[in-house]
Amino acid sequence: MIMNNELLKDLEWRGLINDCTDINALDDFLNEGSISLYCGFDPTADSLHIGHLLPVLMLRRFQKAGHKPLPLVGGATGYIGDPTGRSEERQVNSPEVIAGWVEKIKGQLSNFVDFEGENPAEMQNNYDWTANVSMLEFLREWGKHFNVNYMLAKESVVSRLDHGMTYTEFSYTILQGIDFKELYERKNCVLQIGGSDQWGNIVSGLEVIRKTNGHEAKAVGMTLPLVMKADGTKFGKTAGGAVWLDASRTTPYEMYQFFVNTADADVIKFIKYYTFLTRSEIEQLEKDFLEAPHERLAQKMLAKEIVCLVHGEAAFEQALKITDALFSGQVENLTSDEIEVGFKDVPSATLSEDLNLVDALVTIGAASSKREAREFVTNNSISINGEKQSNLEFMVEAKNAIDNKFTVVRRGRKNYFLVKHV
Repeated sequence: MIMNNELLKDLEWRGLINDCTDINALDDFLNEGSISLYCGFDPTADSLHIGHLLPVLMLRRFQKAGHKPLPLVGGATGYIGDPTGRSEERQVNSPEVIAGWVEKIKGQLSNFVDFEGENPAEMQNNYDWTANVSMLEFLREWGKHFNVNYMLAKESVVSRLDHGMTYTEFSYTILQGIDFKELYERKNCVLQIGGSDQWGNIVSGLEVIRKTNGHEAKAVGMTLPLVMKADGTKFGKTAGGAVWLDASRTTPYEMYQFFVNTADADVIKFIKYYTFLTRSEIEQLEKDFLEAPHERLAQKMLAKEIVCLVHGEAAFEQALKITDALFSGQVENLTSDEIEVGFKDVPSATLSEDLNLVDALVTIGAASSKREAREFVTNNSISINGEKQSNLEFMVEAKNAIDNKFTVVRRGRKNYFLVKHV
């Protein structure tokens, strides 16, 4: 179809519309004026991760276009867990843990959507309308709206049937359906967005709205694409696990490194997905990138935009400072805090006494023997805190360490080791 709404045109160009239950109705809604929309986030940890960022930014895109986001934290659904893509049930957490996670996620969401502007976002919690529902009421008032045959055909259920699925998880889609119905009636919410794996749950909500409010009730569901890399693997994971939005879990430097190492085949697509650069800016960036891919202009822009968006410009500047120091070997300008971040994953050793350089190289694993260590030193292959060191009698000691805490050892151009002085 030909969409008239500028926001939808932009989303389509960016590849952010995976599926929509009624794109014509959504186009009409958006052209008529401001709408309310929601997306749910279950508290399965104390932080959102990069997999949540696409729908979070979608809420932001709608808000920037004049619409009202209703980010929902699943204080109720978090008790159960969405079965999508899992071969076993999620771990059951205590009410106190879930409540704590809900508050932390609320705080994170406030970094992306505005709760005080002209069309302020309003945080929602589905625990508010489910906490006092009895089992009998749940079965009588809600269970009757859900056809078991229909539920069994859902992809999220089918994928679990061979492994077994509890009734608890089976009922998840009912709770999510109730959410859409409640927000439709309470907040005039006419749009639910979510990942492509949420299609079945979104459609369930539309069915509940239709059955409880009549066929004239109008609401729309829209899904975002599952973010895949060009090699066919799922985006958002590293060897160390998820890329978290909490700086204490994934530092801004680590996030910068994750995105600056994006493959050439993926980078323009991810810039469309994750940044607010305009179409003309992205098209110019793509042109410049294709002319000189070795300069990695697109990757650097992607990493900058996301780190600034998630953690702020100061955090980006620090991430860039650490990156430049590691690349150049000039680590002497880094603080001990920056060294702790940038060298978190390099081989290290803790020293409680001063050591001769040769012994220190063996201790931290930079050399396999004293003979090899002496060869590295005499061949001018060793740098200490950014300075070449060819003196076999040099002492690695706390008084010469950066902030009296760390000595950074570099062997060759790329091999780093860290001495921690105590």
